[in-house]
Amino acid sequence: MMRRLARLAGDAAPTGAAPAGARSRARPHGRSQGGPPAVDATVMDLLSAACAAGASLPAALIAVGAAVPPSSGRALARAGTALRLGSTWDEAWPDGGPVARALRPGWEDGSAPGPALRAAADAVRRDRHARALEAASRLGVRLVVPLGLCHLPAFVLVGVAPVLVSMAGGGLSG
Repeated sequence: MMRRLARLAGDAAPTGAAPAGARSRARPHGRSQGGPPAVDATVMDLLSAACAAGASLPAALIAVGAAVPPSSGRALARAGTALRLGSTWDEAWPDGGPVARALRPGWEDGSAPGPALRAAADAVRRDRHARALEAASRLGVRLVVPLGLCHLPAFVLVGVAPVLVSMAGGGLSG
């Protein structure tokens, strides 16, 4: 995987287009997370791997931008190209976001970006997990109403009504 990312870094066009022969991997329509497209933890893991393999930060951004779907890749490739051409950090990342915040110390101070990227990816995963748990708990509450509306009348008709009829019939004849 490291060789492929390094190869893509050398072959990537400045516009962030995928190299010839690269397969397009579109995301399923139902997988939108609602945030900026580059907030995917997998993208941060790929950037960390590319930097660990020895790619410069702009080359890693361009390579990963070419390797991921365009919804995430365009911003990465655009930022990598801008940095490679000499833009300032704020010019390259006008929208900011978690990827830009994680990579900024590596660009400005020269620190290794891997630990910051892994921490940001873990934070994204924890946030996604918390949202999934919250949605699951809301689903449980939402399911109680239809369940009650369907099963309570059935319980009354099958369990309580025969007992009441039998008691009323027994009390009238006796």
